[in-house]
Amino acid sequence: MAGIRGLSGWIGTVLGAPDARTLTAFYRDLLGWELVGDDPDFVAMGIPGSHANLAFQTEEHYERPTWPGQPGTQGMMLHLDIGVRELEPAVADALRLGAELADFQPQDDVRVMLDPAGHPFCLYIDTD
Repeated sequence: MAGIRGLSGWIGTVLGAPDARTLTAFYRDLLGWELVGDDPDFVAMGIPGSHANLAFQTEEHYERPTWPGQPGTQGMMLHLDIGVRELEPAVADALRLGAELADFQPQDDVRVMLDPAGHPFCLYIDTD
């Protein structure tokens, strides 16, 4: 299957937030990644060893997503899966940094967390 001609191999993921810098600080502390761009309303972190970044953009009319999704509410548009070696210590660290444990947990070996802007992210045991 053919893709777009001339792809550079780089890709970025951008999360909307009520304040880009606040949400960036949370993920910087959670993941330990360096900032590669810092404007008042758009901040990016490089993902080590990859041709990718994770960025955050201030959205003037941001609506916190609902997890799990419900009719008539802003549901999640995407979520991040974050591999960890030990689940419970990782959950404790995320909580200490400002995350919330979601009320609904669909799997025993994964913890759905909510970042300070309400985006769901999953911590899971990565055995690779």
